[in-house]
Amino acid sequence: MTSPLAAAVQRLRGRSKAATGLDGLPSIPVALGGVLSLCGPGEFRATLLERIASAQERILITTLYLQDDDSGRQVLAALYAAKAARPQLQIAVFVDWHRAQRGLIGKTASPGNAALYLEMARRHGAGVPIYGVPVQTREWLGVMHLKGFVIDDALLYSGASINDVYLYRADRYRLDRYHLIESRQVADSMASLMTRVLQANAAVYPVDSEWRPHTRALRSAIIRFRRILAKSSYSVPAGAIGKGGLAITPLLGFGSRDNQLNAAIVQLIQRAQHRLVLFTPYFNLPGVVRRAIDEKIRQRCRVSILLGDKTANDFYIPPEDPFKTIGALPYLYEANLRRFCTTHQDAVDKGLLDLHLWRHERHSFHLKGLLVDDDYALITGSNLNPRAWRLDLENGLLIHDPQRSLLSQQQAELERILAHTRRLSHHSELDAPDTYPLPVQKILKRLARTRADRLVNQVL
Repeated sequence: MTSPLAAAVQRLRGRSKAATGLDGLPSIPVALGGVLSLCGPGEFRATLLERIASAQERILITTLYLQDDDSGRQVLAALYAAKAARPQLQIAVFVDWHRAQRGLIGKTASPGNAALYLEMARRHGAGVPIYGVPVQTREWLGVMHLKGFVIDDALLYSGASINDVYLYRADRYRLDRYHLIESRQVADSMASLMTRVLQANAAVYPVDSEWRPHTRALRSAIIRFRRILAKSSYSVPAGAIGKGGLAITPLLGFGSRDNQLNAAIVQLIQRAQHRLVLFTPYFNLPGVVRRAIDEKIRQRCRVSILLGDKTANDFYIPPEDPFKTIGALPYLYEANLRRFCTTHQDAVDKGLLDLHLWRHERHSFHLKGLLVDDDYALITGSNLNPRAWRLDLENGLLIHDPQRSLLSQQQAELERILAHTRRLSHHSELDAPDTYPLPVQKILKRLARTRADRLVNQVL
């Protein structure tokens, strides 16, 4: 009889592109030294600005948002300066349609980041088009969460968006993972999807223009666009790994069926024999991922999960600040973690499961991805939660490293992250719910009483 996990994976694989196992995925050979893990947000910011300034051919960017703050203005100014210096440069920026046209959650209503884009276009003229990509007719139903900065022959990849906290402009940072891939073929693959699928679609409109249609006017175009996205993938030429070389497969993920990225994540977990490391900023794992991890623990594979302490969550509101409903989310994630730790307390005691909580002063945590044994890795913008699994448009880079050439870089990255973590040895080490701020207690009790916490977890 087929197990629930096997059945779930089979449904996840779908009928076509997601059915291919990891060994059958087409991959792009990358020379040794072609993958570099950057040390932190400061180096990421410096590398991004340096590469933009020296670009000769193209700059194509996908990111959830480019914020109207000092960092967003700095990046936009750098793009306009590069275009002015080299008019032949191909430049395009793709952001989420909805996110670009609203203010920050919990703040007063505003025209959003689109006001900055329009201001810069009026001041500098055409040349740096910024496109809004509508994945759904409502933001809560799904956003454009693709990540990647293609600059000439290189790809700068991170789950970070562009604003002051992601780029460590002031006194706070939001930690992510940062990789520089030097490969024309990888860059071409990522760039092709931006121009072939995104830029060319009738649902995708500039958000730096004087006039923009209302989302309701785009409803039919968005529905057709979603059908195209569900069938799209990165174009990857088949290639063999040279001796001592690396291979990278760009992966696209959209929707709950036939999702290549989701299928690869589950297959990666299933493939682990000795070591599995998972990074996630919001502890709200999809059921199929949680069951796959459970199975690895039963098989006595060493599992490490690195996540942020609730105070390192980007939705966390200090008790001394005015409370907003969104501030209950970090406590909901901690409740998920408490249940998970309680269920697996024996594995924690035996050292088969390591739960590492990251906290560093007032900074926040936004890491995502997987390390499997010493030969596979996934870098991605996916939060590895139900929303990413079913609603958002996601991508990632699957790295196969049979010669373990990236092992020292991966270990150095882990050590930098672990320097600000504590291992959770018992679920009682987490704050008890009756110590939470009173507004949070009321919200969590109401959700639990109506069993709405399960529904809320599916859209977070």
